[in-house]
Amino acid sequence: MASPAAAQNSPSTALDSNAEVNAFLNQVATRNPGEPEFLQAVHEVATDIVPFTADKPQYRDARILERMAEPDRIISFRVCWTDDNNEVQINRAYRIQNNNAIGPYKGGLRFHPSVNQSVLKFLAFEQTLKNSLTSLPMGGGKGGADFDPKGRSDAEVMRFCQAFMTELSRHIGPNIDVPAGDIGVGGREIGYLFGQYKRLNTRFEGVLTGKGPSFGGSLIRPEATGYGVVYMMHNMLAHAGQSIEGKTCLVSGSGNVATFCVEKLNSMGGKVVTLSDSSGFIHDPDGITDEKLAYVMDLKGNRRGRIDEYAKAFGCDFVANARPWIVPGQLAFPCATQNEVNEKDAADLVKGGCQAMAEGANMPTTPAAVTALQEAGVLLVPAKAANAGGVAVSGLEMSQNSLRYAWTRDEVDARLQTIMRDIHEQCAGYGEQTGGGLDYLKGANIAGFVKVADAMLAQGVN
Repeated sequence: MASPAAAQNSPSTALDSNAEVNAFLNQVATRNPGEPEFLQAVHEVATDIVPFTADKPQYRDARILERMAEPDRIISFRVCWTDDNNEVQINRAYRIQNNNAIGPYKGGLRFHPSVNQSVLKFLAFEQTLKNSLTSLPMGGGKGGADFDPKGRSDAEVMRFCQAFMTELSRHIGPNIDVPAGDIGVGGREIGYLFGQYKRLNTRFEGVLTGKGPSFGGSLIRPEATGYGVVYMMHNMLAHAGQSIEGKTCLVSGSGNVATFCVEKLNSMGGKVVTLSDSSGFIHDPDGITDEKLAYVMDLKGNRRGRIDEYAKAFGCDFVANARPWIVPGQLAFPCATQNEVNEKDAADLVKGGCQAMAEGANMPTTPAAVTALQEAGVLLVPAKAANAGGVAVSGLEMSQNSLRYAWTRDEVDARLQTIMRDIHEQCAGYGEQTGGGLDYLKGANIAGFVKVADAMLAQGVN
């Protein structure tokens, strides 16, 4: 008689599972037409969760996955504001409150021309599982607007943020929904948003995270996502008996996540040789030292310049309209945007000797690229686990706001390291494969799902 494990992995069982996954995805696609990013995110999770729940009727009978893929609510609103020429501008904004089974909705606000309902639904769905992995009491949400702060004056950004918060304030609160920053929403924008919320509600409370330290923000918050990605890579390599020290690292992006990822890699002995922006990437074979990194932080944070200026300043190569994955290296950290690593990029990474990847951006790797990397034996930790450091410290900021207390930098960093280590252990536990090896993507999906699912079961059908 075949063992249960053998039966579970038999061809007929696999075919049945694939058919059920496809049926579920067809149902989701019918309900959400024209939303490719959201459907991609659901596909990635369903591929692991549908087989996992095959022998767990409590989850299937309550239709937990179907309920998780349907946001609690979608709030869409118009934002009208006046620019410096006194002309009226109109933007469309959203807040997706996806699931609050384990705590208040929590997730960033994104200001970028690419923002639409599909992108934010994908981010909110991912955020639900990511927040679950942190073990902090936070549900999943996401929001933003198709407003582009690039090229706008501080006064214009302030007026937009005030108009945006005038509507959003009706739907958020420290025990309801706690937004944070994301692409296009940094310390400046959070300050303006918080000021308007306080003005409208006459309350000083922890309704936003990512605030400045002078008004309730947490130390390490700006660094947290980039640091957390590196802590995850450290844990993953340690589990395999390796380390970051001495390895060549490829990092994409040049914003907050990417630069602090480089900073932490440098401190752990890694050698970072790439950074990028939408114009292309730089390759510095001598390594992006802390001194050079300070130049990048000033270039991007203050002067808002382009990454090719680095190449001119330090005499290295700039490759226009390309991604850094053609450069040989052992560790990869995509920290720019979704779907920035495609199947060809995956082949280039494998050819260049890539051993492991930790995703700093949200869903930066296409499904075909994920398959190619895993088949080549590259260890891959998905964004919902690897970049959870940012929301983890946001959760710690919420705790500090509730306590009316501020922890030291070392205290916050120690807690962040503990959270990332615990996330790794959860992913490793659920991702262990028969015959050896780890599937971190599967582990992250199942670990994130189980906590939310159990909470939903306990709370009944609602």
